[in-house]
Amino acid sequence: MTEAFAKPAPPADPHGDVSVDRLELSAELVGEGGRAATADVAEYALWLGDDALILSQQLGWWIARAPELEEDVALGNIALDLVGHARSFLRYAGSFDGRTEDDLAYWRDEAQFRSAWLFEQPNGDFAQTIARQFAASVFQFELYSALQRSSDAVLAAIAAKAVKEVEYHRDHAVQWTLRLAGGTEESRARMIRAIGDVWPYVDELFRDEPLLERLGDAAIAPSSLREGFDSVTAAVFAEAGLEVPAGFVSAGGGRHGRHFSTMGYLLAEMQVLARQHPGATW
Repeated sequence: MTEAFAKPAPPADPHGDVSVDRLELSAELVGEGGRAATADVAEYALWLGDDALILSQQLGWWIARAPELEEDVALGNIALDLVGHARSFLRYAGSFDGRTEDDLAYWRDEAQFRSAWLFEQPNGDFAQTIARQFAASVFQFELYSALQRSSDAVLAAIAAKAVKEVEYHRDHAVQWTLRLAGGTEESRARMIRAIGDVWPYVDELFRDEPLLERLGDAAIAPSSLREGFDSVTAAVFAEAGLEVPAGFVSAGGGRHGRHFSTMGYLLAEMQVLARQHPGATW
C-alpha cells in the first residue's frame, strides 16, 4: 500500500461504538443546549445524512454475498458506521420541524431525499462497489475533516466522530483498489471498467449550491474539497496504474430531489417493513 496511506496498527475496534444512544457528545443528537436546527442547517444535514443512509443501505446488501467472509464483516461494519452518521445528521435535521430520524428515513418519498447520485449507483460486481466506495470515502474524509471547523457546534461534533470511522473506510477502499488493479487480468479489467462507470458521478459531489452560501462558515463549500480529493486519487491511481476517466459527466440533481433510476427500487426495499407495519415495536 502506498506510504501516503500507511497506518499504525488499528485499535481493538477500529469502528468505535456505532450506537448513537450512548454517545458522550449528546449535543450531536439533540442540538447545542436543546437548540433546534434552522431550516437551512436542516436541509444541509439532510444532504449529509441521506448520503450516508443510502450508501449504508447499498453496502448492507453484500452481507453474505461478499467474495470472502472477512468482507462480509468489513462491509457490514462500514454500513453500520454509516447508519450511525445518518442517524446523527437526520436527527439533527428533524429537530427543525419535529420529525424523528425514523420519519425521515422511512416516510419520505423519492423526491424528498437529497443524496447525490454517486451514493445511489448500483452495487454491480465487487469491483463496482469498491470503485464507488473509494470515491465516496475519499470525499467524505475530506468533507468531515473540514466540517469539524463548522461554526455549527452540532455539525462539528458529528463530523469529529464520523471522520475517525471514515478514515478506516477510505483505507479499506484504497487497499482493495490496489489489490484488484494489481491482481489478475480479470480483476484489473473489472476495476478499470468500474472506475469508468463510477467516475461520471463524482463531479456532482463538488458543486457549490446557493444553500451553502447562505450557511456561510456553518457548512463547507464542496468545491474547496476537490483539491484534496484529486490529490488522494492521483496518488492511489498512480500506484495502481489506473487513469482518471475523462469524458461524460452526469448532470446529477440529487440535492434537488432528482435521483438516479435505481433510487426508487432502493427506497422500496429500505422502507417496506416500516410502511407495511407502521408503529410496530418489538
